[in-house]
Amino acid sequence: MTVLRGLRSGLDFLYLMAGILAACCLIAILGLIVVQMLARWTGEVFPGAPDYAGYAMAGASFLAFANALNRGSHIRVSILLNAVPNGVRRWLEIWCFGVATAVMWYFSYYAYRFVYWSWKFNDVSQGQDRTPLWMPQSVMLLGGVILAIALTDHLIHVIFSGDHRIERDLEDQSHAE
Repeated sequence: MTVLRGLRSGLDFLYLMAGILAACCLIAILGLIVVQMLARWTGEVFPGAPDYAGYAMAGASFLAFANALNRGSHIRVSILLNAVPNGVRRWLEIWCFGVATAVMWYFSYYAYRFVYWSWKFNDVSQGQDRTPLWMPQSVMLLGGVILAIALTDHLIHVIFSGDHRIERDLEDQSHAE
Protein backbone atom coordinates (compact mmCIF):
# COMPACT_ATOMS: atom_id res chain seq x y z
CA MET A 1 0.00 0.00 0.00
CA THR A 2 2.89 2.37 0.67
CA VAL A 3 4.04 1.96 -2.92
CA LEU A 4 0.58 2.80 -4.23
CA ARG A 5 0.33 5.87 -1.99
CA GLY A 6 3.75 6.99 -3.21
CA LEU A 7 2.70 6.45 -6.83
CA ARG A 8 -0.54 8.36 -6.24
CA SER A 9 1.25 11.31 -4.66
CA GLY A 10 3.89 11.22 -7.43
CA LEU A 11 1.24 11.34 -10.14
CA ASP A 12 -0.65 14.14 -8.40
CA PHE A 13 2.63 16.04 -8.08
CA LEU A 14 3.31 15.51 -11.81
CA TYR A 15 -0.11 16.91 -12.75
CA LEU A 16 0.35 19.87 -10.42
CA MET A 17 3.84 20.65 -11.79
CA ALA A 18 2.51 20.50 -15.34
CA GLY A 19 -0.16 23.02 -14.34
CA ILE A 20 2.46 25.26 -12.75
CA LEU A 21 4.61 25.06 -15.89
CA ALA A 22 1.54 26.00 -17.95
CA ALA A 23 1.04 29.04 -15.72
CA CYS A 24 4.71 29.94 -16.24
CA CYS A 25 4.13 29.77 -20.00
CA LEU A 26 1.24 32.22 -19.62
CA ILE A 27 3.46 34.56 -17.63
CA ALA A 28 6.09 34.24 -20.37
CA ILE A 29 3.45 35.27 -22.94
CA LEU A 30 2.65 38.33 -20.85
CA GLY A 31 6.32 39.19 -20.57
CA LEU A 32 6.88 38.78 -24.30
CA ILE A 33 3.94 41.02 -25.13
CA VAL A 34 5.10 43.72 -22.70
CA VAL A 35 8.68 43.60 -24.01
CA GLN A 36 7.44 43.74 -27.59
CA MET A 37 5.27 46.79 -26.74
CA LEU A 38 8.22 48.50 -25.07
CA ALA A 39 10.41 47.73 -28.07
CA ARG A 40 7.87 49.31 -30.44
CA TRP A 41 7.52 52.42 -28.26
CA THR A 42 11.30 52.90 -28.21
CA GLY A 43 11.75 52.19 -31.91
CA GLU A 44 13.60 48.93 -31.35
CA VAL A 45 12.84 45.58 -32.95
CA PHE A 46 12.30 42.34 -31.06
CA PRO A 47 12.50 39.71 -33.79
CA GLY A 48 10.68 36.47 -33.15
CA ALA A 49 8.53 37.71 -30.25
CA PRO A 50 5.23 36.62 -31.86
CA ASP A 51 6.75 33.20 -32.62
CA TYR A 52 7.95 32.77 -29.04
CA ALA A 53 4.54 33.83 -27.73
CA GLY A 54 2.95 31.21 -30.00
CA TYR A 55 5.31 28.54 -28.70
CA ALA A 56 4.50 29.53 -25.12
CA MET A 57 0.76 29.40 -25.91
CA ALA A 58 1.09 25.87 -27.28
CA GLY A 59 3.16 24.91 -24.23
CA ALA A 60 0.59 26.42 -21.86
CA SER A 61 -2.23 24.56 -23.58
CA PHE A 62 -0.65 21.13 -23.65
CA LEU A 63 0.89 21.34 -20.18
CA ALA A 64 -2.42 22.42 -18.63
CA PHE A 65 -4.49 19.53 -20.02
CA ALA A 66 -3.76 16.94 -17.30
CA ASN A 67 -4.18 19.40 -14.43
CA ALA A 68 -7.42 20.69 -15.94
CA LEU A 69 -8.69 17.12 -16.30
CA ASN A 70 -8.09 16.37 -12.62
CA ARG A 71 -9.78 19.59 -11.52
CA GLY A 72 -12.87 18.98 -13.63
CA SER A 73 -12.20 21.95 -15.90
CA HIS A 74 -12.53 19.99 -19.14
CA ILE A 75 -15.93 20.04 -20.76
CA ARG A 76 -17.65 16.73 -20.06
CA VAL A 77 -21.09 16.10 -21.43
CA SER A 78 -22.57 14.24 -18.50
CA ILE A 79 -26.26 14.41 -19.40
CA LEU A 80 -26.21 10.77 -20.53
CA LEU A 81 -23.99 9.67 -17.63
CA ASN A 82 -26.36 11.25 -15.10
CA ALA A 83 -29.42 9.65 -16.69
CA VAL A 84 -28.27 6.02 -16.64
CA PRO A 85 -27.97 3.61 -13.69
CA ASN A 86 -24.60 3.30 -11.92
CA GLY A 87 -23.66 0.00 -13.61
CA VAL A 88 -24.22 1.40 -17.08
CA ARG A 89 -22.52 4.64 -16.07
CA ARG A 90 -19.41 2.73 -15.02
CA TRP A 91 -19.20 0.94 -18.39
CA LEU A 92 -19.75 4.20 -20.27
CA GLU A 93 -16.98 5.88 -18.28
CA ILE A 94 -14.64 2.94 -18.91
CA TRP A 95 -15.42 3.20 -22.62
CA CYS A 96 -14.91 7.00 -22.66
CA PHE A 97 -11.65 6.89 -20.71
CA GLY A 98 -10.50 3.91 -22.79
CA VAL A 99 -11.06 5.71 -26.08
CA ALA A 100 -9.51 8.94 -24.77
CA THR A 101 -6.49 7.04 -23.41
CA ALA A 102 -5.95 5.20 -26.70
CA VAL A 103 -6.25 8.41 -28.72
CA MET A 104 -3.84 10.29 -26.45
CA TRP A 105 -1.20 7.55 -26.50
CA TYR A 106 -1.58 7.41 -30.29
CA PHE A 107 -1.12 11.19 -30.43
CA SER A 108 1.91 10.98 -28.13
CA TYR A 109 3.54 8.32 -30.29
CA TYR A 110 3.20 10.39 -33.44
CA ALA A 111 4.16 13.58 -31.62
CA TYR A 112 7.36 11.81 -30.57
CA ARG A 113 8.04 10.88 -34.19
CA PHE A 114 7.28 14.47 -35.21
CA VAL A 115 9.81 15.82 -32.69
CA TYR A 116 12.39 13.20 -33.66
CA TRP A 117 12.24 13.99 -37.37
CA SER A 118 12.28 17.73 -36.72
CA TRP A 119 15.45 17.21 -34.70
CA LYS A 120 16.98 14.81 -37.22
CA PHE A 121 16.41 17.14 -40.21
CA ASN A 122 17.26 20.25 -38.15
CA ASP A 123 13.91 21.81 -39.05
CA VAL A 124 13.76 25.49 -38.06
CA SER A 125 10.91 27.97 -37.82
CA GLN A 126 9.99 30.17 -40.77
CA GLY A 127 10.20 33.37 -38.69
CA GLN A 128 13.14 35.66 -38.07
CA ASP A 129 14.18 33.74 -34.98
CA ARG A 130 15.00 30.47 -36.83
CA THR A 131 14.30 28.44 -33.69
CA PRO A 132 14.86 24.68 -34.03
CA LEU A 133 11.29 23.36 -34.07
CA TRP A 134 12.02 20.30 -31.95
CA MET A 135 12.25 22.58 -28.90
CA PRO A 136 8.65 23.90 -28.83
CA GLN A 137 7.41 20.58 -30.20
CA SER A 138 9.01 18.82 -27.22
CA VAL A 139 6.82 20.83 -24.84
CA MET A 140 3.76 19.70 -26.81
CA LEU A 141 4.99 16.11 -26.57
CA LEU A 142 5.60 16.43 -22.81
CA GLY A 143 2.09 17.80 -22.22
CA GLY A 144 0.59 15.09 -24.41
CA VAL A 145 2.40 12.31 -22.54
CA ILE A 146 1.34 13.75 -19.17
CA LEU A 147 -2.28 13.88 -20.37
CA ALA A 148 -2.01 10.28 -21.63
CA ILE A 149 -0.67 9.25 -18.21
CA ALA A 150 -3.54 11.09 -16.49
CA LEU A 151 -6.15 9.44 -18.72
CA THR A 152 -4.58 6.03 -18.10
CA ASP A 153 -4.61 6.79 -14.37
CA HIS A 154 -8.33 7.63 -14.49
CA LEU A 155 -9.12 4.60 -16.65
CA ILE A 156 -7.41 2.24 -14.19
CA HIS A 157 -9.15 3.96 -11.29
CA VAL A 158 -12.57 3.61 -12.95
CA ILE A 159 -11.93 -0.05 -13.75
CA PHE A 160 -10.88 -1.00 -10.22
CA SER A 161 -12.88 1.36 -8.03
CA GLY A 162 -15.91 2.11 -10.20
CA ASP A 163 -15.47 5.89 -10.12
CA HIS A 164 -13.07 8.41 -11.63
CA ARG A 165 -10.88 10.78 -9.63
CA ILE A 166 -12.03 14.01 -11.27
CA GLU A 167 -12.78 16.63 -8.65
CA ARG A 168 -15.55 18.94 -9.73
CA ASP A 169 -14.82 22.54 -8.83
CA LEU A 170 -18.36 23.86 -8.32
CA GLU A 171 -17.15 27.40 -7.56
CA ASP A 172 -15.25 27.51 -10.85
CA GLN A 173 -18.25 26.12 -12.73
CA SER A 174 -20.63 28.63 -11.18
CA HIS A 175 -18.87 31.52 -12.92
CA ALA A 176 -19.64 30.06 -16.33
CA GLU A 177 -23.38 29.66 -15.77
